[in-house]
Amino acid sequence: MVEPFLFLQFLRGILEPFGVSEKGADAIAYTWLIIALLLVLSILATKAIKTVPSGMQNFMEVIVSGIENMVVENMGEHGKPFFPLIATLALFILVSNLIGLIPGFYPPTANVNTPLACAVIVFVTTHLVGIKEHGVSYIKHFMGPIWWLAPLIFFIEVIGHLSRVVSLTLRLFGNMNGHELVLLIFFGLAPFLVPLPMMIMGVLVSFIQAFVFMLLAMIYIQGSLEEAH
Repeated sequence: MVEPFLFLQFLRGILEPFGVSEKGADAIAYTWLIIALLLVLSILATKAIKTVPSGMQNFMEVIVSGIENMVVENMGEHGKPFFPLIATLALFILVSNLIGLIPGFYPPTANVNTPLACAVIVFVTTHLVGIKEHGVSYIKHFMGPIWWLAPLIFFIEVIGHLSRVVSLTLRLFGNMNGHELVLLIFFGLAPFLVPLPMMIMGVLVSFIQAFVFMLLAMIYIQGSLEEAH
């Protein structure tokens, strides 16, 4: 893979003694790069806020308001406090997916650790919100409606909630890693003709995977806010 940044070699040298693989170091480096890009983009969009938006402010307002409307439509007004988390996950995952379409760049979401970290954030947030909202009564979400089946339902519910982490992780990782491998193969076979439609499909996959992750995160958090039945 073409090295777009010299600091990749430096970072690999630092992380290798700790058992971090080459791809793991790449994922960390590109994660930092994406964080820096999003930070610069935020500063550019907010450094001169106007009543009538234009340029970068207008572009970012369309994106932010679109995500906010989606949060409200799926979670209701009480979902607004979770908008920063949902928007951050959506933008980070989307940019992480898209950056892999640039030749020589590596998408962090093609490394299993990045989707896993995002999935764990959603998992922890879901249950912290449930405990904060319902207190001890949150346990009722895991007990089911029939008291004598509660021990069995509790076990099934725990497995189901843990499987959410696996599902979120493997769905995002599988799609992005698979697309990365297919794109590399096609680049090797026909570097001028075949990759173009594959890259167009890659843009579509990037948006869909970011949307699905965001939607599932909203559904899981919304479920923890509801009263147990």
